[in-house]
Amino acid sequence: METKYEMVKRAVQAKIKDGTYTPYQKISSESELMKEFSVSRHTVRQAIGDLVSSGWLYREQGSGTFCADRSKLSNLQNFSNQKKIAIVTTYLSDYIFPSIIRGAESILSAEGYQVSIFSTNNNHEMEREVLEKILSQQFDGVIVEPTKSAYSNPNITYYLNLEHLSIPYIMINAFYDELEPISIVMDDERGGFLQAEHLIKLGHKEIIGCFKTDDIQGVKRMKGFLKAHRINNIPLNPSHVITYNTDEKVIKPVEELEKLLSSNKHSITGIVCYNDELAMRYLELLRTKSINVPEDISIVGHDDSMLAQISEVKLTSIVHPKSELGESAAKVIMDLIKSNKNNTDAFQGNSIVYSPELVVRSSTKSLMEAEVTM
Repeated sequence: METKYEMVKRAVQAKIKDGTYTPYQKISSESELMKEFSVSRHTVRQAIGDLVSSGWLYREQGSGTFCADRSKLSNLQNFSNQKKIAIVTTYLSDYIFPSIIRGAESILSAEGYQVSIFSTNNNHEMEREVLEKILSQQFDGVIVEPTKSAYSNPNITYYLNLEHLSIPYIMINAFYDELEPISIVMDDERGGFLQAEHLIKLGHKEIIGCFKTDDIQGVKRMKGFLKAHRINNIPLNPSHVITYNTDEKVIKPVEELEKLLSSNKHSITGIVCYNDELAMRYLELLRTKSINVPEDISIVGHDDSMLAQISEVKLTSIVHPKSELGESAAKVIMDLIKSNKNNTDAFQGNSIVYSPELVVRSSTKSLMEAEVTM
């Protein structure tokens, strides 16, 4: 259980980490902190004393207590300590993320960097906790996969504080547009376009599109899906677009597709999936309904993950660079760290956008021959 002293200390640290208290700014007085946290003067003095001793705050006789400039402390520590990089992903152990992490680690470890891996589980509160740890531990640089990148992010001030402390960071797979960071991403709109266009060129007109829309990748893939229909003059039934968020990903997409398949009016011949993970769930659902892929319904995934090749039906999918993306991220962050130490345009650099490619396997089928036969 957290003591009152620890509560006060953590709260003051949090205000430093999120930029509420900036270097050389006077913090709340002892009396104000006593009132805010309903604690004794002794408790406040103990917490503040610890923060002064550890370099978070400093006192000026007769004036009060002030926020320290930790960028100077950071530079001193980074000069003498082991080189450290933080990698922050939405997930750690599943899907394509291990390949991305391995790609980055292979480059960073070879250059003598100690790599610390953090996961947010695509949750803003967990992202905040991770950023607080990073700001406390004095990393040389940070590689971040944004959390729920399609939404306004409540943790922007933590990233601004990284900039203030001259800690370079880059973003992978997506980015927070308001920060305009260096990023390494896929052209997700083009990916969604290629998924839908592939089915359209095979003669499919009744196509389901299912996308996770709390991440910007899903929003852009959906945009590409819609654009492919418009460019090819294929009318799109509004009920054929299924959206879901991270918390709903296991249940909602399957339930929504099941409803459509159960309708007597359904004439679905193709499905475009946000990723291969979703495609696997859909393949299982279709199997339980004795619907064959691709004979009855064609299905296209995204990311060309290991799942695409180990499934019973080999999955047509968009290629994600995975390990290559991780390697590129490692090289870019090291360049930024080097520039930062040499005081040369630390936050300048070029973003990378990978062009998607479609790998065609056995999960999709042309309807052209069937139309001619009929």
